[in-house]
Amino acid sequence: MGFSKEEKSRRILRGFKTVFFLVTMVISFLVFSAPVFLVIADTILPSALLSASLSPPSLQTLYSHFTNYDFRNSLIDIPLISIIRSAIIICVYSFCDGPKLSRGPYLGTTMICCVSSLMFVSVKASYASGWSSGREGSAMETALFICSLALAIAHIIVAYRTSCRERRKLLVYKIDIEAVGSLPPLAL
Repeated sequence: MGFSKEEKSRRILRGFKTVFFLVTMVISFLVFSAPVFLVIADTILPSALLSASLSPPSLQTLYSHFTNYDFRNSLIDIPLISIIRSAIIICVYSFCDGPKLSRGPYLGTTMICCVSSLMFVSVKASYASGWSSGREGSAMETALFICSLALAIAHIIVAYRTSCRERRKLLVYKIDIEAVGSLPPLAL
């Protein structure tokens, strides 16, 4: 009850086509949903890195970081900056649609939020580098700074790509409208 060679090769080819289609669809979904996934990553990753760098991760330790806040010694503001940046970006992204995504509000707000947080994290890293060199756990703190910087840059890239994608959609839409508008009406 075996299959012929031709039928086996057809099944294998059909399997490869199916896998290719599924991988393409997943990649398309990830690219289309990139702003949302990036916001989720931006809220989770810095918070997870901060909790990993705290010696005993508890609410008491977190509370002590808030009460004894010092710009040079506390890292609690890095995840807060990421959360605030993500909240502002996702709000603007959800309010914008089509033409608004292709122009200013989303890209402009993302640029302003990300550049200001990049400046803050860079200044914070320059101040924090003096005291963290002798401390244990400085690798985790360095990872926190790098993660925040990388996610801010990723927000800018995703906003630019989303803006370009929406501009292309509008261009294609306008071309289709002109083509349909020049056709003679159908007589019924």
